[in-house]
Amino acid sequence: MSSFPPGWATDLAILELSGSVFEQHADHLVVRSPHNPGFHWGNCVFVTDPDAVDDADRWVAAFTSAFPAAGWVAIGLTRMPDAVDAWTSHGLDLERDDVLTTTALPRQTPCPEGYSVRPLAEPDWEASVARAVAENTRTREHDAEGFARFAQRRTESRRALVERGHAQWFGAFDGDGTLVADLGIVLCVRTARYQDVGTDSAHRGRGLATHLLGVAAQWAAGRGCTQWVIVTEETNAAGRVYRGVGFAPDSSSISAYRHPTH
Repeated sequence: MSSFPPGWATDLAILELSGSVFEQHADHLVVRSPHNPGFHWGNCVFVTDPDAVDDADRWVAAFTSAFPAAGWVAIGLTRMPDAVDAWTSHGLDLERDDVLTTTALPRQTPCPEGYSVRPLAEPDWEASVARAVAENTRTREHDAEGFARFAQRRTESRRALVERGHAQWFGAFDGDGTLVADLGIVLCVRTARYQDVGTDSAHRGRGLATHLLGVAAQWAAGRGCTQWVIVTEETNAAGRVYRGVGFAPDSSSISAYRHPTH
């Protein structure tokens, strides 16, 4: 995976740690996640040849051949295509995520008053699933029933990573002991990759995510990591929070995606 930029490289490393299987071809990679068949970016195609990314017809056909029952299309690209129309004509959205990295330990900030922070314990995992489902209900980004299944299976994979020592998930809890923010961090050899930084809307703007970033960074540093990677949507204001603790822009992750038909 060393030929990929750090965003895709750590995505693939986490998939591999989670039990996904790869089919390596000369200019592309097919990723399958039998343990979570509804995970769109765990059942996808990555185009590894930058010179081939403009051939949208070929890659949509390759995805359809690999995943004939999928209602979605998910294709990772190594650069933004020149021929954008070739992709959008298939009903796909071309999306750019910002990849931020640092080789200096991200800054640790104090825990906001009235909250406590610790690794997720047994009952907290279900609370984390409930938070994700509630956010999807709010945004209506994904089909409710399918997303609930996906979120449950994703959490099972995450718990397995934690149990095997590959990752840790940290949560922030209010004075009543309710989980109101969480994130994960996964060890990809000496690189640590953050996962799903999220804070409930009623608790945003208080520094919880900033504090959690530092806590997770310290945990990874204690296990030999010397680089930290975080990926965010290009339009996400959270990028300012990440820059504030020491992250800097590194590269972009480009994807071609079509939502499933319901």
